[in-house]
Amino acid sequence: MAQDLCALLDEKLSLRRGPLQTRLNRAGRRLPARIRAQAQLVAEAETLATHPKLSLRIDRDRVARAHAEVRAHLRAIDAADRRRGAVLGLLGGLAFNMLLLAALTLAFLRWRGLV
Repeated sequence: MAQDLCALLDEKLSLRRGPLQTRLNRAGRRLPARIRAQAQLVAEAETLATHPKLSLRIDRDRVARAHAEVRAHLRAIDAADRRRGAVLGLLGGLAFNMLLLAALTLAFLRWRGLV
């Protein structure tokens, strides 16, 4: 389950390195709080599964439900749309800064009496 989520985090959010816990920490607020909590449950189960006695404490039904919920959320993410939104946000910020610079330059030239 953890490997499946790692592959989806790599594909959808470009989180390529580290175990599931590390990837979740780097995902931060890109994941909603509920999904992050469910993914955290899967990561904890992965850690407990490595120890024979502690693996008995894992609630497999709950982990399976959490995995399904996180997987459904990650599959719904459109990576191309996220990239497009990031580029458009960057270009919008640059355009605003250019307009602000032009307005300030025009105001300065008018103040100095050159226009």
